[in-house]
Amino acid sequence: MLRVPRPPAERSAPARPVRARPALFLAALAALAVGVWACWSVTVDDAYITYRYTANLAHGFGPTWNPGADPVEGYTNFLWMLWHIPWVWLGVPLPVVSKLTAATCAAAIVWILATEPRTRTGAALAVGAFVLFLPTWVHVDGGLETAPFALVVLRAVVVAARLLRDRDATVRSWELPALFLVAGMLRPDGILAVAPPLAVWAWLRRRDRRTWTALIVAAAIGGAYTAWRWSYFGHPLPNTFYVKVGVEAATDGRWIRTTLALLLPLLLLAVAGLFRRSTAPVVAVALASCVALYAIPALTAPAMDYLSRFAWHGFPVLCLAAARTIDAVGRRRLAAVGAAVAVGWTSVAGFLQPDGPTMVNYGEDLRRVHIAIGLGLADADVPADRRTVAMTDAGAIPYFSGWRATDYIGLNDERIGHGASPTDVLLADEPTVLVATGPTPELQTTSWNTDLPTAVGDRELVAVLRARPAYYQQVYADRDVADQVRTAIERRVAEADAVTDGRFDQTYSRWAQRLLGLSG
Repeated sequence: MLRVPRPPAERSAPARPVRARPALFLAALAALAVGVWACWSVTVDDAYITYRYTANLAHGFGPTWNPGADPVEGYTNFLWMLWHIPWVWLGVPLPVVSKLTAATCAAAIVWILATEPRTRTGAALAVGAFVLFLPTWVHVDGGLETAPFALVVLRAVVVAARLLRDRDATVRSWELPALFLVAGMLRPDGILAVAPPLAVWAWLRRRDRRTWTALIVAAAIGGAYTAWRWSYFGHPLPNTFYVKVGVEAATDGRWIRTTLALLLPLLLLAVAGLFRRSTAPVVAVALASCVALYAIPALTAPAMDYLSRFAWHGFPVLCLAAARTIDAVGRRRLAAVGAAVAVGWTSVAGFLQPDGPTMVNYGEDLRRVHIAIGLGLADADVPADRRTVAMTDAGAIPYFSGWRATDYIGLNDERIGHGASPTDVLLADEPTVLVATGPTPELQTTSWNTDLPTAVGDRELVAVLRARPAYYQQVYADRDVADQVRTAIERRVAEADAVTDGRFDQTYSRWAQRLLGLSG
């Protein structure tokens, strides 16, 4: 029987060898390094939640918020928390560990974006959009698992894309199941992001016995991890889920509009790739992963979505998908113009985000308020059994103080997370110090469903600290230890004021002057 060959356009394109493109790669690394240096002071308050769990586990108390108390799962990045344990033993500051680890992951992303596209124009688009994007710098330095998670998702998409281009490509049978596990243990929604590439790989390699062996092993490991979590914490999902779902729901499309405005050229290029036979399969799996990632934040108003952090999880994937579309443009001048527009738009849009100036100055503001309060409490001459504090910003204050902490938002409090009144919890816990957050120096009537005047009671106001315009921390302490707490916090605030820039304006000029050594 005569076998008719498929037309050239329908043949699976063989995988091309990696193109090093050293000049582009080194230039991109240099730009990334400058951005990471410029935002080095930024460590977000939420990162200190993970650090507290890490420290407790490293010191033998288990992954718990308050040693000796019923464990609560207030973190959502299990592997990230584990990664920091050896550094606690070695005495290395955990924010430094986070930043260097994330920077290494970002460098790996740059390598992928520089080598995977088939043309120099496509590679320039991918790496240019990535390294010239302000959120990239902030999220690498922020202290959370954002960059490692984005790398895992990107790698999963790349592996699946190689198989779609060449069914005979060499792919390790264990890699995608392992990436699926790592993604799910870095973030709960990680399994959604890696599910499309995993499904592509499993279907294309379904006749290979090693495929099913790897899937069974991954399912066993994932099942064991889930069973341990459920039995240890007593609930199937992290405590933060029970606090946020139903509280922050916002289906008015704000997140969608913000993301569209920010990433419009990349999104348009990626979607355009669906209409070309040579790029459709690869772009489809990339967009499927992005849709899976973006579905949850699109339907809610996620907390701490500063500088579009949840959109950034899929940002490198979008950069690669847009680059693959540019690769297929036959007219190179047109391709170059499209790449330039995409990079220019993305770079400018990153700086135009309303919370950009706040985030580049965030580290300075956190240092002179939250960190100063935490260090002051650690210094205060208060008996060990009285070292209890309550706050809404449950990051740097409890981490640096080391005190037993009540988080009356409920992210790290199982009682509040499952419906208890924050006011009743505070009255039952009777913390020695209560820190109230508000837009003015005066105590607010309510905050996070808490009756603040009732919760504060007859405690004495010992400090009012301004982090930025319309953001204050008021510190109240039991009257018999008020002087000790006041003196210790004032000393730490004075130390912080001596090394910070002394400004409260949330502007890029403040950031630039600090970097140039013109303020401080």
